[in-house]
Amino acid sequence: MKVDVIIPTYKPDDLFCLLLQKLQEQTFVVHRLIVINTDENLWEKAKRAYPIEERLNKLPCPWSLIHVTSEEFDHGETRLRGAKASEADVILFMTQDAVPADTRLIEYLAEEFSVSNQEGGEIAVAYARQLPREDCSIIERYTRQFNYPEDARLKYKADLATLGIKTYFCSDVCAAYRRDLFFLLGGFEYPVIFNEDMFFAAKAIEAGYGIKYAAKAKVIHSHNYSVRQQFRRNFDLAVSQTMHPEIFEGVSSEAEGIRLVKNTIAYLWRLGKPYLIWELGWQCIGKYAGFFLGKRYHRLGKRSILRCTMNQPYWKRVWKEEE
Repeated sequence: MKVDVIIPTYKPDDLFCLLLQKLQEQTFVVHRLIVINTDENLWEKAKRAYPIEERLNKLPCPWSLIHVTSEEFDHGETRLRGAKASEADVILFMTQDAVPADTRLIEYLAEEFSVSNQEGGEIAVAYARQLPREDCSIIERYTRQFNYPEDARLKYKADLATLGIKTYFCSDVCAAYRRDLFFLLGGFEYPVIFNEDMFFAAKAIEAGYGIKYAAKAKVIHSHNYSVRQQFRRNFDLAVSQTMHPEIFEGVSSEAEGIRLVKNTIAYLWRLGKPYLIWELGWQCIGKYAGFFLGKRYHRLGKRSILRCTMNQPYWKRVWKEEE
């Protein structure tokens, strides 16, 4: 089985260098690494600041570099471009700040596509567990645990009744796709503001394929978002869901969000840090406000949308195509 790793980059830094080092140490040797970088000038600046090419050249596999402009970047289309450049059996998408937690990340993901693991039906996607970084806040640390628990889970259409929207949950922070099924199901849609991974997972589930949460495969990845960043992220999240009523009308994401908040409050009490509930409250306000406006984005003017979104190039591209 051949596995290609595809990583979109933007202003690559020391974390990207660490990711490359960890790829070099993997027990399963990657067939090829494909880096798709946004803005060639920023890549050149990064090369002068960090030993990026030195780390790339130490990899036990060939690598290739594709440059796109900021205007060309799209969460779906850019990754699709990497998939088309691959001829491997499995394509593994990672983000530049997702660092393998051990030497067996790719081995664990690759074995999910072996014949012995297809008893319940063919698996289209397997995504990794995300562990918090050392500087991760207490609240975000619990969120990682909530979304990425210790136990693995194989999800099919029948699980919608019990798991709801979590059935479609998948993350391209670190997710492996069977390449033949990826293109059979149409790959990632574009242009897309957010959630290209969940949209594809929904297509795979509806087509009868499985989505595997491979808990043994682990990457270190987390963010300490400000309230403003939470607002913008949830605005884009709501926009993406509103644009796909065929997926999200039947499964509510709000219920899962409420469950997370309740569980986080209980966790903070058990931890003896109830004062952090105040911080959690502000985060919830930011998330809810962003989600509320995102659900109603079509009522907002262009200036308001650009102030709310994390992804201004997406909107400028869409509006240009509509002219």
